[in-house]
Amino acid sequence: MRRNAILFVAVSLLSGLGSTTMALVVGIWILDLTGSPGLAALAGLCTYAPILAGPWLGALVDRLPRHPLAIGAHLSVAAALPSLLAVRGPGQVWLLFCVATVYGIAYVLIDAGESALLPAALPATYLGRVNGWRSSAQEGVKLVAPLVGAGLYTWQGGHLVALFAAVLPAIAAAGYAALRLTRTPTPAASPDRRVRVGLTVLFGTASIRRPVVLAAVAIGMAGFTTAAGYAVVTDTLALPATFLGVLLSAQGVGSVAGGLVVGRLITRFESTAVALAGAGLFAVSCLGRCLPWWPAVVASAVVTGLGLPWALVAAVTAVQTHSPDALLGRVAATANTVMFGSIAATTPLGSAAVLLGARPPLVLAAAACLAACALTWRGQRTRTPSCPSPVPAGRPG
Repeated sequence: MRRNAILFVAVSLLSGLGSTTMALVVGIWILDLTGSPGLAALAGLCTYAPILAGPWLGALVDRLPRHPLAIGAHLSVAAALPSLLAVRGPGQVWLLFCVATVYGIAYVLIDAGESALLPAALPATYLGRVNGWRSSAQEGVKLVAPLVGAGLYTWQGGHLVALFAAVLPAIAAAGYAALRLTRTPTPAASPDRRVRVGLTVLFGTASIRRPVVLAAVAIGMAGFTTAAGYAVVTDTLALPATFLGVLLSAQGVGSVAGGLVVGRLITRFESTAVALAGAGLFAVSCLGRCLPWWPAVVASAVVTGLGLPWALVAAVTAVQTHSPDALLGRVAATANTVMFGSIAATTPLGSAAVLLGARPPLVLAAAACLAACALTWRGQRTRTPSCPSPVPAGRPG
């Protein structure tokens, strides 16, 4: 168990370092080549848009052998990145968009594949703890990856960054190959029902639905308050925009700390209770950012870093624990789409809402999270029996 846990955390570190570094550098590279901020922003869209196809890509994870698929997805990223050595001017910018799209598709497959592989490599009692460690590793990497990417890009340009980032998924693939699986999930057939069955399991099982919905609300409201975060710094606090770096670092510290303890909390209190705590903490952080005092805003950033990973890790662990093995890939990918797809809608809404001032979007976000917590708590108290999945584990979907 310890060997597999170390490998999963190491893979998360390597994957997070490579993807975060390239996410920054691709945008800078496109901006330098074209001078267009709009085109630079489109690189992020190429990376995140594939998550909207999560239910279909998750069905692919269930249909194919998951262990080789996870290895192959990492190797595809490693193979695509050296193509950026051909970028010499604006005429080759399309290559950067292609690589960003490959990243996006590969990491949807990898996220779903990891969720399906973890229960086959670790005892159920360790899932929450290892998910928390992986979350801490990924958040910790975000503190240093931008510095690494920007430093390498300034020193030798984008070509060196591409080569550096290509090595990391190749090593991660080797880490996956070294995993020792204790069992192999039964693959699902019947392609015509694959997506529908995944949705049925996700929303028809209360022990999965509740933490996933809580995480989706908290993450969606994080997108909704992005513009308000800028306004708090520049308007409410009258500080330079560079103070955002302090807030991001404070949030990163909270995320690392939160990831280290969330596994023990899930073991003791179960996933829904931890997701409730995470969404509640995020609501408190939104209200804290309304205060016109910079120490309170910094403290709120730390609380945000605690709350969001708690909600996310609780949801991921619930999917891994309560989904049928043969459907785990599609349920995990569908859950990721539900949790992260909302950002595409809430972020522009938040950009419009901030015209009313920095505080109204923050109060609305806190109210939405607290309402979701109240409804979930009420559902928990009534002990409504969850509707079991119509497709038992191991039966074709």
